[in-house]
Amino acid sequence: MAIIIDGKKTAEEMRKEFASRISAVKAKGHVPGLAVVLVGEDPASEVYVRMKGKACEELGMHSETIKLPADCSEKTLMDVIDRLNTDDKIDGILVQHPIPCVKDESGVFNRINPAKDVDCFNAINVGRLVIGDGYLFPCTPAGCIELLKRYKIDTKGKHAVVVGRSNIVGKPVANLLMQKIEGGNCTTTVVHTATKDIASFTKQADILVVAAGRPDYIKGDMIKDGAVVIDVGINRVADASKKSGFRLVGDCEYATCEKKASAITPVPGGVGPMTITMLMHNTILSAEKRVGI
Repeated sequence: MAIIIDGKKTAEEMRKEFASRISAVKAKGHVPGLAVVLVGEDPASEVYVRMKGKACEELGMHSETIKLPADCSEKTLMDVIDRLNTDDKIDGILVQHPIPCVKDESGVFNRINPAKDVDCFNAINVGRLVIGDGYLFPCTPAGCIELLKRYKIDTKGKHAVVVGRSNIVGKPVANLLMQKIEGGNCTTTVVHTATKDIASFTKQADILVVAAGRPDYIKGDMIKDGAVVIDVGINRVADASKKSGFRLVGDCEYATCEKKASAITPVPGGVGPMTITMLMHNTILSAEKRVGI
């Protein structure tokens, strides 16, 4: 039976560890602060933003949520970012995706001060990640690496295969996996929708990271015996037996993959809880840099 990589438990342990770091920052006369900008009224985004605010409150951090209408001007949004860039109470700035009022979101992310870019979408931080010179890393990919580290999974020299090439997960997690870091140092392959015979690659993986955005996409017969499976996907599928009318599944067919894997993340409860926890980590890290810790 596969080891269950429990992201919820790991996230709780990390948040307990944050207490001493936050206290050290406060001893320097500063409270770590996160600002989240929400444009429009996307229900999923609103839930996620509330979760971020709650996490800050529980940790004793300062948080602000700035809500803007979906039809606000791009200038209005940029003015908000400019204000937050110079606000000493704010160590981390996050503009919640999607951003309906702009055509090119990269311009928004690049407006954020790189030192406060806790989502790591600013081109400067992306570049630092690629060359191995970064300290703020995208939250979900960094959460994947943290799980590998904390479960003491040997990654050095192993073949990691990433399914997906998004800027949010696929590309950054592939870059992290190939870095000379704990939880990385892998030989890394990326496959995607244009790859022919994806299974021929996934069957080679010692570590398989799946961020395809397709429910139950990877089946047990597509992985090799003993592989470590990190399932980043969170998909709603119809389920009449549930009060909500749906259930959450990953990008991997858990029942078949769990039988062949040596370790696997469940959905829910795997990578998901790590994302906000790594956001808190990045905000605290930014605050520590600010006060000289």
